[in-house]
Amino acid sequence: MPGMTLSDALQECTTRCQNMDAPLPVRLQAFADDVRTLSPDFADIVDRMVLHLREIGLGDNAPKPGEPMPEFMMPDQTGKLRNLGEIIESGPAVIAFHRGHWCPYCRISAASLAAIDGEVQRLGAQLIAITPETERFNAELQSAGGANFPILSDMDNGYALMLNLAFLVSDEKRRAMIEAGWDFSPYQSNTNWTLPVPATFIVGADGLVKARFIDPDYRKRMDTSAILDALRSLQH
Repeated sequence: MPGMTLSDALQECTTRCQNMDAPLPVRLQAFADDVRTLSPDFADIVDRMVLHLREIGLGDNAPKPGEPMPEFMMPDQTGKLRNLGEIIESGPAVIAFHRGHWCPYCRISAASLAAIDGEVQRLGAQLIAITPETERFNAELQSAGGANFPILSDMDNGYALMLNLAFLVSDEKRRAMIEAGWDFSPYQSNTNWTLPVPATFIVGADGLVKARFIDPDYRKRMDTSAILDALRSLQH
Protein backbone atom coordinates (compact mmCIF):
# COMPACT_ATOMS: atom_id res chain seq x y z
CA MET A 1 0.00 0.00 0.00
CA PRO A 2 1.23 3.52 -0.77
CA GLY A 3 2.80 5.19 2.23
CA MET A 4 3.15 1.92 4.18
CA THR A 5 6.42 1.62 6.08
CA LEU A 6 8.33 -1.57 6.82
CA SER A 7 7.13 -1.24 10.41
CA ASP A 8 3.51 -1.16 9.23
CA ALA A 9 4.02 -4.14 6.93
CA LEU A 10 5.44 -6.22 9.80
CA GLN A 11 2.65 -5.65 12.35
CA GLU A 12 0.87 -8.91 11.63
CA CYS A 13 4.16 -10.83 11.63
CA THR A 14 5.00 -9.42 15.07
CA THR A 15 1.71 -10.69 16.48
CA ARG A 16 2.11 -14.06 14.75
CA CYS A 17 5.62 -14.54 16.15
CA GLN A 18 4.52 -13.47 19.63
CA ASN A 19 1.83 -16.15 19.64
CA MET A 20 3.84 -18.87 17.89
CA ASP A 21 4.12 -22.17 19.76
CA ALA A 22 7.89 -22.42 19.38
CA PRO A 23 11.11 -21.63 21.27
CA LEU A 24 12.05 -17.96 21.41
CA PRO A 25 14.98 -18.27 18.94
CA VAL A 26 12.61 -19.81 16.37
CA ARG A 27 10.10 -16.98 16.82
CA LEU A 28 12.81 -14.34 16.44
CA GLN A 29 14.26 -16.02 13.36
CA ALA A 30 10.81 -16.19 11.77
CA PHE A 31 10.49 -12.43 12.21
CA ALA A 32 14.02 -11.81 10.89
CA ASP A 33 13.20 -13.93 7.84
CA ASP A 34 10.12 -11.80 7.14
CA VAL A 35 12.20 -8.62 7.44
CA ARG A 36 14.69 -9.98 4.91
CA THR A 37 11.90 -11.02 2.54
CA LEU A 38 10.19 -7.61 2.68
CA SER A 39 13.37 -5.52 2.67
CA PRO A 40 16.65 -7.25 1.82
CA ASP A 41 18.39 -3.86 1.90
CA PHE A 42 17.33 -3.24 5.50
CA ALA A 43 18.45 -6.73 6.53
CA ASP A 44 21.82 -6.15 4.86
CA ILE A 45 22.25 -2.89 6.81
CA VAL A 46 21.55 -4.76 10.05
CA ASP A 47 24.13 -7.39 9.08
CA ARG A 48 26.77 -4.69 8.49
CA MET A 49 26.00 -3.04 11.83
CA VAL A 50 26.21 -6.36 13.71
CA LEU A 51 29.53 -7.18 12.04
CA HIS A 52 30.93 -3.83 13.15
CA LEU A 53 29.73 -4.29 16.74
CA ARG A 54 31.30 -7.74 16.88
CA GLU A 55 34.58 -6.38 15.52
CA ILE A 56 34.79 -3.72 18.25
CA GLY A 57 33.94 -6.29 20.93
CA LEU A 58 30.79 -4.60 22.19
CA GLY A 59 29.69 -6.33 25.39
CA ASP A 60 32.93 -8.25 25.88
CA ASN A 61 33.72 -6.31 29.06
CA ALA A 62 30.27 -6.66 30.60
CA PRO A 63 30.11 -8.55 33.93
CA LYS A 64 31.00 -12.22 33.48
CA PRO A 65 29.90 -15.22 35.55
CA GLY A 66 31.52 -14.96 38.98
CA GLU A 67 31.79 -11.17 38.82
CA PRO A 68 29.53 -8.74 40.70
CA MET A 69 26.62 -7.09 38.92
CA PRO A 70 26.91 -3.33 39.48
CA GLU A 71 24.22 -1.71 41.59
CA PHE A 72 21.53 0.37 39.93
CA MET A 73 18.54 2.48 40.87
CA MET A 74 15.90 3.13 38.20
CA PRO A 75 12.16 3.82 38.05
CA ASP A 76 9.87 1.06 36.87
CA GLN A 77 6.90 1.60 34.55
CA THR A 78 4.84 2.95 37.47
CA GLY A 79 7.54 5.39 38.62
CA LYS A 80 8.59 3.29 41.61
CA LEU A 81 12.35 3.29 42.16
CA ARG A 82 13.97 -0.14 42.09
CA ASN A 83 17.52 -1.09 43.02
CA LEU A 84 19.43 -4.32 42.55
CA GLY A 85 20.09 -4.83 46.26
CA GLU A 86 16.39 -4.77 47.07
CA ILE A 87 15.51 -7.01 44.12
CA ILE A 88 17.93 -9.82 45.06
CA GLU A 89 17.12 -9.71 48.78
CA SER A 90 14.52 -12.40 48.17
CA GLY A 91 16.47 -14.45 45.62
CA PRO A 92 18.08 -14.43 42.18
CA ALA A 93 17.12 -12.01 39.42
CA VAL A 94 16.86 -12.35 35.66
CA ILE A 95 17.82 -8.98 34.17
CA ALA A 96 17.00 -8.63 30.48
CA PHE A 97 17.91 -5.53 28.47
CA HIS A 98 15.45 -4.57 25.72
CA ARG A 99 15.65 -1.85 23.09
CA GLY A 100 12.11 -0.56 23.59
CA HIS A 101 8.40 -1.03 23.04
CA TRP A 102 8.73 -0.09 19.35
CA CYS A 103 11.08 -3.02 18.67
CA PRO A 104 9.25 -6.11 17.33
CA TYR A 105 12.00 -8.43 18.60
CA CYS A 106 11.57 -6.95 22.08
CA ARG A 107 7.81 -7.41 21.95
CA ILE A 108 8.28 -11.04 20.95
CA SER A 109 10.90 -11.49 23.68
CA ALA A 110 8.74 -9.82 26.35
CA ALA A 111 5.85 -12.14 25.51
CA SER A 112 8.17 -15.15 25.77
CA LEU A 113 9.49 -13.97 29.15
CA ALA A 114 5.93 -13.37 30.36
CA ALA A 115 5.14 -17.00 29.55
CA ILE A 116 7.83 -18.25 31.96
CA ASP A 117 7.30 -15.63 34.68
CA GLY A 118 5.30 -18.03 36.85
CA GLU A 119 8.04 -20.68 36.69
CA VAL A 120 10.72 -18.06 37.38
CA GLN A 121 8.85 -17.05 40.53
CA ARG A 122 8.37 -20.69 41.54
CA LEU A 123 12.15 -21.03 41.38
CA GLY A 124 12.42 -18.14 43.84
CA ALA A 125 13.62 -15.58 41.30
CA GLN A 126 12.36 -12.34 39.75
CA LEU A 127 12.25 -11.15 36.16
CA ILE A 128 13.35 -7.56 35.47
CA ALA A 129 13.53 -5.88 32.07
CA ILE A 130 15.48 -2.68 31.36
CA THR A 131 15.03 -0.30 28.42
CA PRO A 132 16.23 3.25 27.67
CA GLU A 133 12.61 4.40 27.32
CA THR A 134 10.53 6.57 29.60
CA GLU A 135 8.02 5.02 31.99
CA ARG A 136 5.01 5.59 29.72
CA PHE A 137 6.51 3.53 26.90
CA ASN A 138 7.78 0.83 29.23
CA ALA A 139 4.18 0.42 30.34
CA GLU A 140 3.29 -0.06 26.67
CA LEU A 141 5.95 -2.77 26.29
CA GLN A 142 4.65 -4.47 29.41
CA SER A 143 1.12 -4.41 28.02
CA ALA A 144 2.15 -5.51 24.52
CA GLY A 145 4.00 -8.51 25.95
CA GLY A 146 1.33 -9.41 28.49
CA ALA A 147 3.99 -9.06 31.16
CA ASN A 148 3.60 -8.53 34.90
CA PHE A 149 7.30 -8.14 35.70
CA PRO A 150 8.81 -4.65 36.20
CA ILE A 151 10.34 -2.81 33.25
CA LEU A 152 12.88 -0.20 34.34
CA SER A 153 13.91 3.04 32.61
CA ASP A 154 17.66 3.35 32.01
CA MET A 155 17.57 6.97 30.89
CA ASP A 156 20.27 7.96 28.38
CA ASN A 157 21.47 4.33 28.60
CA GLY A 158 23.55 5.24 31.64
CA TYR A 159 23.60 1.75 33.15
CA ALA A 160 24.03 0.03 29.78
CA LEU A 161 27.00 2.30 29.04
CA MET A 162 28.54 1.38 32.40
CA LEU A 163 28.25 -2.29 31.43
CA ASN A 164 29.75 -1.76 27.95
CA LEU A 165 26.41 -2.67 26.38
CA ALA A 166 25.35 0.56 24.66
CA PHE A 167 26.34 1.87 21.25
CA LEU A 168 25.69 4.81 18.96
CA VAL A 169 23.53 3.84 15.99
CA SER A 170 25.38 4.49 12.73
CA ASP A 171 24.17 7.10 10.24
CA GLU A 172 23.33 4.37 7.72
CA LYS A 173 21.24 2.41 10.24
CA ARG A 174 19.58 5.57 11.59
CA ARG A 175 18.42 6.63 8.12
CA ALA A 176 17.12 3.12 7.42
CA MET A 177 15.24 2.96 10.73
CA ILE A 178 13.58 6.34 10.25
CA GLU A 179 12.50 5.38 6.73
CA ALA A 180 11.18 2.05 8.07
CA GLY A 181 9.08 3.83 10.72
CA TRP A 182 11.28 3.12 13.75
CA ASP A 183 12.37 6.56 14.96
CA PHE A 184 12.76 5.81 18.67
CA SER A 185 14.07 9.23 19.76
CA PRO A 186 10.72 10.45 21.19
CA TYR A 187 10.47 7.35 23.37
CA GLN A 188 13.86 8.00 24.99
CA SER A 189 13.28 11.77 25.37
CA ASN A 190 16.59 12.52 23.67
CA THR A 191 18.16 12.56 20.22
CA ASN A 192 21.25 10.54 21.13
CA TRP A 193 20.38 7.55 18.92
CA THR A 194 21.96 5.17 21.40
CA LEU A 195 20.70 1.64 22.05
CA PRO A 196 21.63 -1.23 24.37
CA VAL A 197 22.59 -4.74 23.32
CA PRO A 198 19.64 -6.94 24.42
CA ALA A 199 21.75 -8.85 26.96
CA THR A 200 20.43 -11.10 29.72
CA PHE A 201 22.09 -11.66 33.11
CA ILE A 202 21.20 -14.22 35.79
CA VAL A 203 22.25 -12.62 39.08
CA GLY A 204 22.39 -14.61 42.29
CA ALA A 205 21.21 -13.45 45.70
CA ASP A 206 24.90 -12.82 46.46
CA GLY A 207 25.01 -10.18 43.72
CA LEU A 208 27.27 -12.22 41.47
CA VAL A 209 26.53 -13.01 37.83
CA LYS A 210 25.74 -16.71 37.45
CA ALA A 211 25.08 -16.79 33.69
CA ARG A 212 24.80 -14.30 30.86
CA PHE A 213 23.85 -14.01 27.22
CA ILE A 214 25.35 -11.19 25.17
CA ASP A 215 25.12 -10.94 21.40
CA PRO A 216 25.51 -7.67 19.46
CA ASP A 217 22.91 -9.06 17.06
CA TYR A 218 19.62 -7.79 18.52
CA ARG A 219 17.81 -10.51 16.58
CA LYS A 220 19.27 -13.02 19.06
CA ARG A 221 18.12 -13.38 22.68
CA MET A 222 18.71 -15.82 25.53
CA ASP A 223 16.29 -18.71 25.12
CA THR A 224 13.79 -18.98 27.94
CA SER A 225 14.72 -22.64 28.47
CA ALA A 226 18.33 -21.55 29.12
CA ILE A 227 17.09 -18.98 31.64
CA LEU A 228 15.13 -21.63 33.53
CA ASP A 229 18.03 -24.09 33.41
CA ALA A 230 20.35 -21.44 34.90
CA LEU A 231 17.89 -20.75 37.72
CA ARG A 232 17.41 -24.46 38.44
CA SER A 233 21.17 -24.92 38.68
CA LEU A 234 21.23 -22.38 41.51
CA GLN A 235 19.00 -24.62 43.60
CA HIS A 236 21.50 -27.49 43.66
